[in-house]
Amino acid sequence: MGSATNVNILLLGRAICGIAAATWVVIVVAFSNLFPQEEAVKATVILTLIPSFGRLLGSLMTGWLNELGGYPLAFYVSTGIAGLALVFLMATMDIKHSPQVPTINKFKKLITRRDVLVPSLLNTIGQYAFMGAVFGFIPLLAQRLGAGNVMLGLNVSVFVVLYALGNLAAISVNHLIGSRTLVMMGLLLIAVGYVFAAIAPSLEWIYIAQACFGLGEGISYPVIMGLCIEKVSINERSTAMGLHQTIYSLGGFIGPWLSGILADAIGIQPMFGITAFAFLALGLFGVHFLSARRTGEMAIS
Repeated sequence: MGSATNVNILLLGRAICGIAAATWVVIVVAFSNLFPQEEAVKATVILTLIPSFGRLLGSLMTGWLNELGGYPLAFYVSTGIAGLALVFLMATMDIKHSPQVPTINKFKKLITRRDVLVPSLLNTIGQYAFMGAVFGFIPLLAQRLGAGNVMLGLNVSVFVVLYALGNLAAISVNHLIGSRTLVMMGLLLIAVGYVFAAIAPSLEWIYIAQACFGLGEGISYPVIMGLCIEKVSINERSTAMGLHQTIYSLGGFIGPWLSGILADAIGIQPMFGITAFAFLALGLFGVHFLSARRTGEMAIS
């Protein structure tokens, strides 16, 4: 993408990045298998926290790199860091389990399990907000309110910092208040972020919106992801997580697309307002089907 001369090459690079993102499934399962089964939520929260520091560094540096060498420089630096990650990956040891041949019946059985389907649908609306707002129309609104490259980078940094704090909060209190309450809190914060974006008269309000988005996503996303595999056997976790990511990635695709249609029709800020109510209604409806049990007992009825 750094060497793109037209939009088609940029789209191709974006598509390749999307394919590479599928490795997240394997990483989540491999890391979760290092923990007892009942600590799947804890494992996914920890795993989600670690990349947050990389996102923070990237968001802080991107504006500066753009000013230093133009937009391509950030892509070239990212390529070098990805190569370094590959070197570290080659040095890791893999824990192998008895292979199971995937079948249509096994897929159908997993996808119809309530403890897989409900978290997947909840993360679908979470990804809708993540891609449609945080990395979609929030930056556009910030530009309209006068943000330059550095301020846009800071805007993302606010999200990432609060995202990491949300991860830490989820680790700290999950055993005290339970996953269902955490997920509800996270979704409420995301809805509040939409409201702030809808009424924002200045950049300061955008930063508050991003803080709400970051804290809400940081709390809800890893907890929901952990719930998806918590009660699934080790040999089926890769399949369950693959299904989970396939389903919730639809939210990442639909978010910018549908948000764009609404923004064209009624404007960016009214779009945020309408989305806030729809998001909250769908989120609370989904949370209704999550068990209220706490860590050590958590399941989905």
